[in-house]
Amino acid sequence: MDRGTVGSAHRGRLQVEVREEGASAVVTPVGELDHHTADLLREPLESCLAAGFSRLVIDCSRLEFCDSTGLNVLLGARLKAEAAGGGVHLAGMLPVVARVFEITGAEAVFTVHESLGAALDGE
Repeated sequence: MDRGTVGSAHRGRLQVEVREEGASAVVTPVGELDHHTADLLREPLESCLAAGFSRLVIDCSRLEFCDSTGLNVLLGARLKAEAAGGGVHLAGMLPVVARVFEITGAEAVFTVHESLGAALDGE
């Protein structure tokens, strides 16, 4: 597996790490994803898609909070990834973040995995 670093972004309450893992781009948001930090996730997701990665794995294990703006960023990436023949896979969600997806029904439109390893094994 290629574990080369593709990039990272940081501002305030959210840091986003991106790396290539086989045929997937693994995007790891760390901190709080909300109205003020959503572009820090949107931009790397769009860059991954523009670089030809249609399979995006979002490692949510270090995501402490996600509001509706953050959810919309992920939904937008899902639509673009699916249009390119891929998808967005969510891995390792903490209960507080999983609850947002459950309440909104968004977990029904994503492939959700218990762990990053499980998401990557699905390649």
